[in-house]
Amino acid sequence: MKKIPTTEQNKQTKQSSSANSMPSSVAPGTDVAQSEAEDPMAGLQADLDRFRDLAFRTQADFENYKKRTAREKEEALKYANKSLLERLVGIIDNFELGLAAAKEEGAGSPIYSGMVLVQKQLNDLLAENGLQPIEAEGKAFDPNLHEAIAHEPSTEHPVRRGYRFQDRLLRPAKVVVSSGPAK
Repeated sequence: MKKIPTTEQNKQTKQSSSANSMPSSVAPGTDVAQSEAEDPMAGLQADLDRFRDLAFRTQADFENYKKRTAREKEEALKYANKSLLERLVGIIDNFELGLAAAKEEGAGSPIYSGMVLVQKQLNDLLAENGLQPIEAEGKAFDPNLHEAIAHEPSTEHPVRRGYRFQDRLLRPAKVVVSSGPAK
């Protein structure tokens, strides 16, 4: 780059500013870009407005991002035990089958009494952690909570209990849908 003495720079700056400060009449229909080229302040103001708008939008996007990640983190903590409880629900089903077999041997037996206490403790623990069983027997069929496995006249069929975890469905109840009383 060629060095220009300071006095010559000042003269060139004054000449260019005096040329720009002359009033320029813009005829109707003249291109706005041409008028901005003639008036550098208008172009700079447009750039400033555009960058200010971009900064506001970026700030708003960042605030939304922070809120979304905080919400996702909170939800992840709330449902962190979901996979553990899904596995535990299968164990509870098998435990209930064992409890039913122990009851057949005698409701007064010490094994049955001990299993009932363990079942109560398990149910209390699960309830404290937000797991609620879905009652299906004798209730109207709800496809959001129940999974129909058969459609038969009214008879007693064992069903697999469903569960909710917090406010979400963990496992739907498997039910036999009744078509009415047997003929």
